[in-house]
Amino acid sequence: MGEAIQADIENGPWPLPGRRFDGVVVTNYLWRPLLPTIVESVAPGGVLLYETFSQGNETVGRPARPEFLLRPGELLHACESLRVVAYENGFLDDPARFVQRIAAVREPALVRMPLYRF
Repeated sequence: MGEAIQADIENGPWPLPGRRFDGVVVTNYLWRPLLPTIVESVAPGGVLLYETFSQGNETVGRPARPEFLLRPGELLHACESLRVVAYENGFLDDPARFVQRIAAVREPALVRMPLYRF
């Protein structure tokens, strides 16, 4: 059974403190103060898929304000605690837009096996 949460994540507290997820998907959204929390929400062995607008988009449409556009390499830097599987930064057409997108995984926790001597 799913769980529905209504929260103002830009002006209120993060509604899922300490929780981690096997999959985190973010599209067309950037609130820089929340970016580290989103990355930390990926569980060991989990995946983050993130795509949003980047600098250059102001030349082709909206969003155009700098606070809504990723700087070059910003998404890579934000995900440095994860293993990046794929990353793109560039122009897409139909509709015309500049984006950064990333697929990254948090390495699973190491399982320590006892050492047996024979």
